[in-house]
Amino acid sequence: MSVIRLLVLGAVRQHGRAHGYQVRNDLEYWGAHEWSNAKPGSIYHALKQMAKQGLLRAHETAPSTAGGPPRTEYEITERGTEEYFALLRESLTAYDQKPDVLSAGLGFMVDLPRAEVLALLEERVRAIRSWRAAVTEHYTPAEGPGPLGHIGEIMEFWVHSADTGADWTLRLVERIRGGAYTFAGEGEPFVGVLGEGEENPYATGERHAGDLG
Repeated sequence: MSVIRLLVLGAVRQHGRAHGYQVRNDLEYWGAHEWSNAKPGSIYHALKQMAKQGLLRAHETAPSTAGGPPRTEYEITERGTEEYFALLRESLTAYDQKPDVLSAGLGFMVDLPRAEVLALLEERVRAIRSWRAAVTEHYTPAEGPGPLGHIGEIMEFWVHSADTGADWTLRLVERIRGGAYTFAGEGEPFVGVLGEGEENPYATGERHAGDLG
């Protein structure tokens, strides 16, 4: 699945309308440039592509007071909202994806009802356990990687990752079941976005004219 699509759609949706610099700023604020492919070029490309695909609606605003080109603001469409929630649900259940998939899903999980998030995470645990059961029919973790030589370290790594992934997910389930966080329909959730002009402490490098698009 496309993590950059989920991140960009979710960031635009949180603002209502947002330009590329805002989206980039928010994702850097979350550290997404470190744990995903949400680099500046990918963000601006995704915004333009999804506008062409009808997932976002582009609005050209007035030129900047500094004399720069008109800034393009984006808002999510009905099709984009459907895509966003489909990607979000997939990210919370997919156990065999890169860590950036789950990371992106965790960033937006409060857009779903609490009961649904619990069900999705429990489905993730079941999928992990099912995968582990299938693998350990042919590989016994207690024996370690020895019988397979150094190649066995691959299975050792994946089985260990499955165990820790299931354990971490179950702890998250308990936190959510115990009342942690504010989910859809429960009030105003925490929204991790920066206001217009608010300084981003995690910004990377210098901005250039193209960042204003």
